[in-house]
Order: sequence, then C-alpha cells, then structure tokens
Amino acid sequence: MPAADGTILRLFPPLRQARGVRGERVCVPVTGRNDRRALCGAVNVRTGHRVLRRARSMRQGEVQAFLRELRPRYRAKRRVRLLPDRHGGHGSKATREPAASMRIKLLFLPRQCPELNPVDHLWRHAKGVVSANRQYDDTDQHAAAAEDRFLWLPPQEAKRKAGMLSKNFWLLT
Repeated sequence: MPAADGTILRLFPPLRQARGVRGERVCVPVTGRNDRRALCGAVNVRTGHRVLRRARSMRQGEVQAFLRELRPRYRAKRRVRLLPDRHGGHGSKATREPAASMRIKLLFLPRQCPELNPVDHLWRHAKGVVSANRQYDDTDQHAAAAEDRFLWLPPQEAKRKAGMLSKNFWLLT
C-alpha cells in the first residue's frame, strides 16, 4: 500500500541555522526570484519503493498524471490502495473518478495530520539536505537535486526516515 504526498520547491531558499566561523556571518546568496516546482511522490509502506513525478503545479491534472504513472508499478489485476492527504487536487471528483477507473482506491488521511504521512517525513528530510540555505540557478536544477535525494535512499533507509520501521508506526498497529 503506497502513501502519497506532494511538495512545493521554491527557488528562494528556506533559511535555517548554519555553521560558520565564529564571529563571521554566514552568507546565503539569494536571487530574489521565487519560481517553484511541485513534486508528487509515493512510498510503498511495505517495501520502501518510491515513485516520483515533477510538475509545474499541484493541480488536478498533475495529480491525475501522477496516478497514471503510479498505476503500472503495481500488478494490473490488483486494486491499489493509496493514502493521500486531503489536498484539493487529491480529493476532487475529477481525480477520484479516473483513480477508480484505474482501480486505485483513495483512502484519505485526516486533515492537518502530516505526521501520519510517511512521504511527508521523506520530503522534510530531502528539503533539509537539498534546499536549506542553498540557492540554485533555476527551479529545475533544484527539483532534480530533490528528486535524487528522494530516490537515492536505499529502501530500508527510506522506511527508517519515513518512520515506517517504528514499533509505533500507525499503519502497522
């Protein structure tokens, strides 16, 4: 069963605490532009396998394209149960109908509970490593770095960072 979530990567870097020489300021160059890219991702809670798609936005059409990319990764005759959050593009009728025709059952997570979504934990890790205090030349370069980090982790490490190996992981209890 995969869990799914999306994230927005902005060209303007999130500024976080940084190490530097004592007494000297740490400089983070910024362009002043704030372009963005969206990443839609899913992680299989049993295997740790991940699927990722880059998009310009998180609108319904992009979510539907992600579902079309996700579906072939699972056996054709088997129904896929997907755990998305309640983002507007995920729960609309325009998304639920194509999902049903692809034999994808959407089991929505509660609102305002990102801690329940394993993919949200993977986004937090990837953005902390790739985005914080770093200015990229363009959003596609930034998205490529985030994609590499999201997909680069071995399955067991991805499951650990997503909290799925915990004795208290809510889906396995």
